[in-house]
Amino acid sequence: MNVLLICSMGASTANMCKKIEGAAAQEGIELTATAVAMAMMNDKIGWADVVLVGPQIRFMLDKVRAAAGDKPVEAIDMMAYGMMDGSKVLRQIKGMM
Repeated sequence: MNVLLICSMGASTANMCKKIEGAAAQEGIELTATAVAMAMMNDKIGWADVVLVGPQIRFMLDKVRAAAGDKPVEAIDMMAYGMMDGSKVLRQIKGMM
């Protein structure tokens, strides 16, 4: 499964990618997570199976959904993001599938 995380600069979500991949590995799920800045979204959105938006740019959800077509798009749970809780975000991803 390919998961794209989008935030304003792509930096803070890079850490979340590692946490999600670690949680997925513990569950035996093959998952690759990549973080990009909003400005680079169109370069990677075709690769993704699931798209998550950082809570700091949740106001951009409609724009991301329009670019993603029929792919599931949600904002990352704010508490999970703040705590860098990869397991909780992985549960969110599984719920989106």
